[in-house]
Amino acid sequence: MASTEQSRPSVAAPLSSIGLDVLLSAVQNADVESTLHILHKLDDLLATGSTHRIHGLIIKDTTEYLLNAFVNAARDCSTNYSILVPLLKMLAKVGHKDRQIGARAEKLGAVLLTLNLLKLNGKHGRRTAACLCVIQVFSSTASTANLIGENQGLDVIYELLPQYTTKHLHILKAAINAFAALLCTKANICLAVSKGHISGLLEIYEKWHSKDTHRAAIEICHALLHCFYKVTRITAGSQAFVSLGGINLLYQTSQKCLLNNSLKSLVEPSVQLMRKCLPRTPLPLTKDESAYTFPLPGRPVCHVDVASVENNEESDEEKTENNQDTDDRDFDDDLETDVYKLRKCPDPDRPKELLAQYSHLCPELSHDFQELDFSSEVEEGSTSSPSPSDDEVRTLSSYLCRSCRTDKKNSSVTDDSSEKETGQTEGQTAAQKKSKYLTFFFFLRSSAAPLFKVCNFHSHTLSASPSFTTMVRKAKYEVPLSRNGGELNDVEKEDKHFCHSSMIDMLLERHKTSIPHHEPKLYCSAAAKTRSVPGFNILSFPDFWGHVPPPGHESMAQRKSSIQRQKIFEDVQRFINTKDIMKKVVFDLENDSIPYSSECLMFYSKFECGNLRKAIQVRRYEYDLILNADINSSQHAQWFYFEVSNMEADVPYRFNVINCEKSNSQFNYGMQPVLYSVKEALEGRPHWVRAGTEICYFRNNFCPARGSERATFYTLTFTINFKHKEDVCYLAYHYPYTYSTLKAHLNVLQKSVDPAEVYFRQQKLCDTLAGNSCPIVTITACPVSTTWRDMNQFRNRPYIVLTGRVHPGESNASWVMKGTLEFLCSSDPVAQSLREAFVFKIVPMLNPDGVINGMNRCDLNCEDLNRQWCKPDPVLSPTIYHTKGLLYYLKSIRRTPLVFCDYHGHSRKKNAFLYGCSIKETLWASGSDVTTVGLKEDPGYRTIAKTLDRIAPAFSFNSCNYLVEKSRSATARVVVWREIGVLRSYTMETTYNGFNLGIYKDLQIGTKELKEMGTKFCQSLLSVTKDTKALYSRALKNYVSIDCNMQDHKSHNCFEDDEPPCVEEIEYSKCCLPLKGIDLDFEVNINIPSSDEEKGSDDEQTELKQFQNTMGYKWIQA
Repeated sequence: MASTEQSRPSVAAPLSSIGLDVLLSAVQNADVESTLHILHKLDDLLATGSTHRIHGLIIKDTTEYLLNAFVNAARDCSTNYSILVPLLKMLAKVGHKDRQIGARAEKLGAVLLTLNLLKLNGKHGRRTAACLCVIQVFSSTASTANLIGENQGLDVIYELLPQYTTKHLHILKAAINAFAALLCTKANICLAVSKGHISGLLEIYEKWHSKDTHRAAIEICHALLHCFYKVTRITAGSQAFVSLGGINLLYQTSQKCLLNNSLKSLVEPSVQLMRKCLPRTPLPLTKDESAYTFPLPGRPVCHVDVASVENNEESDEEKTENNQDTDDRDFDDDLETDVYKLRKCPDPDRPKELLAQYSHLCPELSHDFQELDFSSEVEEGSTSSPSPSDDEVRTLSSYLCRSCRTDKKNSSVTDDSSEKETGQTEGQTAAQKKSKYLTFFFFLRSSAAPLFKVCNFHSHTLSASPSFTTMVRKAKYEVPLSRNGGELNDVEKEDKHFCHSSMIDMLLERHKTSIPHHEPKLYCSAAAKTRSVPGFNILSFPDFWGHVPPPGHESMAQRKSSIQRQKIFEDVQRFINTKDIMKKVVFDLENDSIPYSSECLMFYSKFECGNLRKAIQVRRYEYDLILNADINSSQHAQWFYFEVSNMEADVPYRFNVINCEKSNSQFNYGMQPVLYSVKEALEGRPHWVRAGTEICYFRNNFCPARGSERATFYTLTFTINFKHKEDVCYLAYHYPYTYSTLKAHLNVLQKSVDPAEVYFRQQKLCDTLAGNSCPIVTITACPVSTTWRDMNQFRNRPYIVLTGRVHPGESNASWVMKGTLEFLCSSDPVAQSLREAFVFKIVPMLNPDGVINGMNRCDLNCEDLNRQWCKPDPVLSPTIYHTKGLLYYLKSIRRTPLVFCDYHGHSRKKNAFLYGCSIKETLWASGSDVTTVGLKEDPGYRTIAKTLDRIAPAFSFNSCNYLVEKSRSATARVVVWREIGVLRSYTMETTYNGFNLGIYKDLQIGTKELKEMGTKFCQSLLSVTKDTKALYSRALKNYVSIDCNMQDHKSHNCFEDDEPPCVEEIEYSKCCLPLKGIDLDFEVNINIPSSDEEKGSDDEQTELKQFQNTMGYKWIQA
């Protein structure tokens, strides 16, 4: 006995190749008992094996042997099901891993044999289940699925569905799975639709939901949902599903599932299916292109086809992360592996003779300092200071306040309203005395119109103190009117302008502002010279008044569980109950004649940096918002900045920005929009604050108005509860920073520095396409004296070149730049040391036109300027062309910059971090076969990042990388590194959201932290000075100590992922929903019962018949 057991091979032991061949050969000719024994051994082998073992069996043509054995057994006159059923079971187990199983089965005739067996054994549960599992496997090949469909396979399986109930749930599930597998082809889907099978499936789904009180068939519902996913893969199937009430059914059943914990697993697939099937809805626009156009020199206006460009284009270093495997492969392919290209310095893109023109941008190299004339040159060529006089301010900026009652036709003020306001009783409290109506207007001179040409103004309501209202009312009646009712004459205009200027003075006197480095009058002067494509003549209040960070920090918003699902349900309701949707247009850039209504919010965006194209009221407190595309383009909608008023207090208003383009956003990870309240500002709290609840960002069912339906849009939805009634508020994607703000800020900085110590020179780099000047700033320390030694040290200081805001929507980059500029102009000892060590050349805003006109990514030439650095066009990309020319000039005079950094904003990641360039790291990451042993590379490119990691709480060393990608070959970082030869050439990315490490962890970033990052970057430059020891020997230890005094948050020890997967699906599923328990080995064992399992007890039979009567199904005894 013992010897017999020892001679029997262990099932778990791997069979030899010869032994397996013997077994497989024997299975075709063996008798019944031997065949069953061999199949049992193979089954045990698979049960104790792995996927690798199944692949080994496939290589040995196991499926071929099994198919031959099955065909022989099925064609035998005396059909022996005791062999056929185990053979079918084994075929299902092995075949689902064999991609050629369908073709092999067709060739041997096994497909139609299986289908015939199914037709003959529809009342025999075990045989039916075995045939269904094999048909499911065969259908993995499209031609095989079509063959089964052409031979009434769909009809045969469909007729089986009502025949089985809870006793044979596994058989019913096998039937549904087989039916779903056949729907892999368009032909079969069309057959199912034409024969009315979709309606039957929906009926079955509804009955299981409504009458299965024991909830025993959740997996059946999952399988049916899988069928619906397959059906809706094509337009005909989706239309049939919708027209037959599929969305309504799923919505109703999902609401019931939410009330039962045992059924909640059905909610998410139902939601995904509803999202997928909602009909594509064109945006309610007359055209996809921007509402504004700008004629480009030498070419017609061009519009980019939305479908032709990927709409997930991110900031320079951002990458889509929807499919990790695909992204990793694409990322590896994108890395530059050609060492010659990595090391080669291309020839200059222009003749050397043209570089001499940039010498005037380096006045510090020729200034003799004999007269100590440190005044900046004026752009117009005047030698006077650019600071405006009081008369200029009175002439170029005006402010008008009117108390008004607005009717449906206009914003005129009635005498009745004035009488009501003046009729306040003396017994009223201060709160009761507050005026109900106050309107701000800011007028600016248009370049194409006379000074202060009056046009159609927008009006908004705002509460204010009684004394301030009285002042406004008095000023209103002081405004001189033309005696003949026509245009004002010159004298009358001058009087009117003087009155407007007086109102600015009175406003500022009454509500004193103390915004550091901000002067409203200077802002008005700068804004008057700003040229916009639409001809903006109104200032937004936050830009005029200024902003200070709110006290304390603002935490990231906590995302409510399943909030996205809730919002999607509300959107589905819009489709189901169309009568409840208002669809009332309340604002449109292309229509100024929209009547006023007191029952809705009022919107406005026709000001610098503003972006809101259309606002549509869909419910009493819900609005769809459509953003304007970049000028001369039909895409790049992400940035928004608009004014909203006429609100009620403490009412939840839902805003849906429905044409966002990026495939993910930090709004899904705790980020909030920013809000500015005029009421709060006038009460001494001029803050942009984070606001909004119930925030989520997900793909919607909108498509371009005229473009391809394949284009994808995303919804940003958030809810705002306004604090004050009839306030005027501003909402923005991020903290706005306008071109006029920059110009005013530079003038303020110029006045703040001591010209005897700080060499501050503001010049014009070039004019933009729209005629705005692009400023360039030089900052360094003045020489101590004009002696040869001091002047030689001054002339030989290394250069640092900083640029920013090449992408208009990245306003965070401007706030970082603001921090850099203010620090370099400060009296801080570190700033003084940096000025003495370096010459800073700063281009704060590379894309003024884009910023002014509220664009997100491009310039007026509808091109991404940060993809133009290889060969920039001097006409269409002048700022890039001349910035690169300056860099070439510095290189030509052997003053190649020591550091170059381009400031950006990042919408996908948290914290701040650097991207640089390294040959070795690129080759290592790409897995290149090129050896790097002989490559010499200065590791100094990592110095600044290491320093920032120790001194900047916002910085993440772990997020930095130094890889050179082919897709980034035309960006500033790569071109300056490759062509100019700057080792430390960086892109500095700063989050829109906040932080996930260090002392700022779980906090949102604010302007204070953004400016701090600009300061810390400057401080990190101490690490690249030649005489670091000498610098540190001064009194800098109390300000910056890389060794001990600064917070060392050691972000390089933090290995958290940039972002975990979003808790809810941003994208709706385009392909079939994965089935639960998809492992077919498990499914086969469950769905094909043993013969002993086919009979139930009498009690079970009685219970099942009762259930059958309840379900209304025809019972067929198995």
